[in-house]
Amino acid sequence: MFDGNWNPIEMFKNNEMDTILRGHYWNYNKNKSYKEGQTTIGFIRIKSNENLWLLFHIGKITKDLNIQNGVGYEYETLTEYEKYFGRIIVRFKNKSQNMVRKAESVIDDCEIAQILPDIFDNDLFPGYDKVNITWSELSRVITKDTWKTALRNQKGVYLITDTTNGKMYVGSAYGDDMILNRWKSYLKNGNGGNKELKELEFKYIKDNFRYSILDIFKSTTDEKIIIERENWWKETLLSRKFGYNAN
Repeated sequence: MFDGNWNPIEMFKNNEMDTILRGHYWNYNKNKSYKEGQTTIGFIRIKSNENLWLLFHIGKITKDLNIQNGVGYEYETLTEYEKYFGRIIVRFKNKSQNMVRKAESVIDDCEIAQILPDIFDNDLFPGYDKVNITWSELSRVITKDTWKTALRNQKGVYLITDTTNGKMYVGSAYGDDMILNRWKSYLKNGNGGNKELKELEFKYIKDNFRYSILDIFKSTTDEKIIIERENWWKETLLSRKFGYNAN
């Protein structure tokens, strides 16, 4: 479901299936998850406040490795069901902390809510005031039509936050393609040409930075107004004194 920074639905959209399957076939300290010969069906909760789950895998246990607190099994994917992976959404209200359940105990409470025409993708632009994404999420959504349209049509002031130490960087965008173009520059090298961010390794930025939008302006807004607002945010958030803004 979710464990700290480990969010399976985001990992699914990023095609990080190896990590998800490791979790699916993990053995915990006290009880084994499966037995040889059993069929396993894997679901990911789509949102923490909803009872909707996405099918991501169906497999069969071929060998018990007798490993505790680690990946405990060898398995084979049941390929005849692969066409449904990432497409079937099940409605199920979970009432237990145990995430490994026998089908007979929950099957009557499961309902197929939807069979998607294609692989699950909910990357619609959420609104300027709701943007708060990681670097990896930014690298994915920047190619989506709704995001490209929204970001290239607004000038604005944005915020970059380092989640390890709370340091912030305030920037503005008002040139060609506006916010879209500015954020694309962060995907190339992580720093977008900014002095303080150049001191950081690209991998560090990928692992720890989040991107959000503080203010938006019409494309006709004079850039002096945007720069003034950018400076106001720098003063308010103290990003020059405690953050990554050099000026």
